[in-house]
Amino acid sequence: MSERNIRVEPVVGRAVEDQEVEIVERKGLGHPDSICDGIAEHVSQALAREYVDRVGKVLHYNTDETQLVAGRSAPAFDGGEVIEPIYLLITGRATKEYEGTKIPAETIALRAAREYFRENFPLVDFGTDIVADVKLGEGSGDLQEVFGEDGVPMANDTSFGVGHAPLTETEKIVLESERQLNGHYSDDNPALGEDVKVMGKREGDRIDVTVAAAVVDRHVSDIDEYDDAITGVGEFVQGLAERFTDREVNVHVNTADDYEAGSIYLTTTGTSAEQGDDGSVGRGNRANGLITPNRSMSMEATSGKNPVNHIGKIYNLLSTDIAETVVDEVDGIREIRIRLLSQIGQPIDQPHVADANLVTEPGVEVGDIEGVVTDIVDRELADVTSITQRVIDGELSTF
Repeated sequence: MSERNIRVEPVVGRAVEDQEVEIVERKGLGHPDSICDGIAEHVSQALAREYVDRVGKVLHYNTDETQLVAGRSAPAFDGGEVIEPIYLLITGRATKEYEGTKIPAETIALRAAREYFRENFPLVDFGTDIVADVKLGEGSGDLQEVFGEDGVPMANDTSFGVGHAPLTETEKIVLESERQLNGHYSDDNPALGEDVKVMGKREGDRIDVTVAAAVVDRHVSDIDEYDDAITGVGEFVQGLAERFTDREVNVHVNTADDYEAGSIYLTTTGTSAEQGDDGSVGRGNRANGLITPNRSMSMEATSGKNPVNHIGKIYNLLSTDIAETVVDEVDGIREIRIRLLSQIGQPIDQPHVADANLVTEPGVEVGDIEGVVTDIVDRELADVTSITQRVIDGELSTF
């Protein structure tokens, strides 16, 4: 038996795929909450790399309190303008001096934010359409001490992470719809802005997908071209959904539009942050990229937290990784949920409890596979520090 406290037991109730009603949401790249997640994580990665370059290790910091205050705009066919800029506040804690070496943390953060907007939001002029402020205080002494231990890092908090696998058909549709709309589809269809939100609802064997898609005003000349853009989004999502399911799928796009009243989702920058929608880190997608009320979720913000010992980041990413690994390696599992609980000051590879809940396929008992599941969880926990490097390298998405 492993010395780690690992428990394997059956799930109480039915797998999500077998439940009568399922709800799944994804806030896309340009949603104000996701902008905050993306900025916080990009700044986090930049700080971590800079610390390693300058002093040889990641120092104490967190940037998971980033906030966005919406601006005002006047969108118009063939191109409108931003009237009042979006305001972005990058806030948290950072080590600014270590053993005589000074680290310009706030300059690094601003540079990273500018880079993130240049790469992901080419229509948003950094410094004009959006203004950014950085306020990074120094970390508290007790947490820095816990952070500075040698060997396996000590947990910064008593908290938990949760992950599950495999994704249901509805979850796959919602996740892939936004990713591909903000991927190759938008490359060929510049009228689609980055602010795409997707909501999936399944009742029995009928799936409804509701998409809110920002349209960029400079790329449409009139209501007919706007309508063409919306129709294209709907057709694309319909075709994508049919690759993931044989169930009936109905796609609805921009259902709040009122053409007669002239009320449509037209934007100048491609995001609702230009007009009335504020944002915060941690209010959107969980670590697996989805908001899943049918499943257990951690309310921790994953983006922006330090990747070395901040449990709200590490255990959410690790539990998801473990769940996917178990499903890949063990036959007979219909659904798995992994929960990892830490104790502050204890090694992160020794959770207070690691809990695996299974729904098995007919004819398979949890007892039949308990041993191999335990071994996989134990192996992945022993390699917990690899999560840190994968996060710094940008290999793991946090939202």
